[in-house]
Amino acid sequence: MFASFKNDESGATAIEYGLIAALIAVGLIGGATAVGERVFDTFDTTAGVMKDSTPQTSANGISS
Repeated sequence: MFASFKNDESGATAIEYGLIAALIAVGLIGGATAVGERVFDTFDTTAGVMKDSTPQTSANGISS
């Protein structure tokens, strides 16, 4: 009975696949976070440039 448990490696294989999947998930989350921050910074910079280049109008509708 114990010999069959000793030779059964299916549980170990499942754990190995689980660890590989966890490492892949951590890598994807890290990569998505880094890319997301860069995209946010790009949009934030673009919005600032667009805001600065928009002409300001006064209450009577005349651009200053």
